[in-house]
Amino acid sequence: MAEVRIEVEVVYAAIDRQVLLSVDLPVGTTVRAGLVASGIGKHFPELDLAHCPVGIFGKVVSDGETRVLMTGDRIEIYRPLLADPKEVRRLRAAKAVLAKTKT
Repeated sequence: MAEVRIEVEVVYAAIDRQVLLSVDLPVGTTVRAGLVASGIGKHFPELDLAHCPVGIFGKVVSDGETRVLMTGDRIEIYRPLLADPKEVRRLRAAKAVLAKTKT
């Protein structure tokens, strides 16, 4: 009997390039196992696939070892933020207030 399989996508966007892979996996594959099976590590050897932050369609997956993939899922590998968005907004607002007081 043929093994039931699902198709998922794995995507990673580095600073200089991005890769999107379609992967055919057995039913019951976890997020972390899907990352390894995708071969994305060959494209980005600097990635630590066992510990990098990941999500499915923009929602962070807290435990990739137990989260089982479903057909059509897109695993997204996230890069660390260079700047905290809250801090950037706070600085921008402070700069705008300073500009208003000068006029």
